Amino acid sequence: MTLKSALEDLSQTTLGAISGCLRKLEYLGGLRKLRGEYWHWGFNKLHGEAAARKAFQEAHRTVVSEVLSTPLQTLLIDVESSSRNSGVNSEHFLASLDRKKEELLPSNPGAGSARHLSSVIHALLGLERSRNPNATHPVSSPRPPLVQSLRHPADTAESEEQPEKEDAIGE
Repeated sequence: MTLKSALEDLSQTTLGAISGCLRKLEYLGGLRKLRGEYWHWGFNKLHGEAAARKAFQEAHRTVVSEVLSTPLQTLLIDVESSSRNSGVNSEHFLASLDRKKEELLPSNPGAGSARHLSSVIHALLGLERSRNPNATHPVSSPRPPLVQSLRHPADTAESEEQPEKEDAIGE
């Protein structure tokens, strides 16, 4: 068995199994506790707390840098696959990232990183909304056609009864 450093193990095994830089960012951000410390029981047990913490910090900084240096068009493709793998639509995935953007940054991020990440997420959310204007509506309950939505329920009942009245008049 080849021994790997904590960072190699994290990068190749754990993060290698997660597709998309945005999902990796979400994963790493989710491992941070309230005090900003990373916690992963198995990883800490295997590599020791200090080595694990250092590996998570370095990997987290690397993933943030990757996200911030990736063109928006490429990130939009990442959003599609990441949201699909998360089981939500793209807009919900981005809205979720937006709600927890503070968690997505490592401790003591570089100057401007928080603002830059926030701008990237907002830009992606705006692009996704403009690309798919109906994305805010759940897929399971599509919007009714405009003609139906303008009818009052009483109008529908009358229109069903009208043919019967006409038949009665015609007899």
